Amino acid sequence: MNVRLKLFSVARDIAGFDEQVVVVAAHADADAVLRQLVEAHPALEEWKGSLRLAVNCEYVNRSHRLNEGDEVAVIPPVSGG
Repeated sequence: MNVRLKLFSVARDIAGFDEQVVVVAAHADADAVLRQLVEAHPALEEWKGSLRLAVNCEYVNRSHRLNEGDEVAVIPPVSGG
């Protein structure tokens, strides 16, 4: 199935894109998208534990099941004041 993957901040810088459609297995969870992203861009491995995932603009846990056409955002930690 197709999902839209959106990357922000350091994740975007490492992967070299901010948005693209990716193909994942039917009934995949959000973690499957993250694993696929880290496999394609190994430099993200060190960030993997601190990345947050949102599906359709809502934060989710990594076991959240995806549906065709979902938007998955990968959000690194944010700091500032």
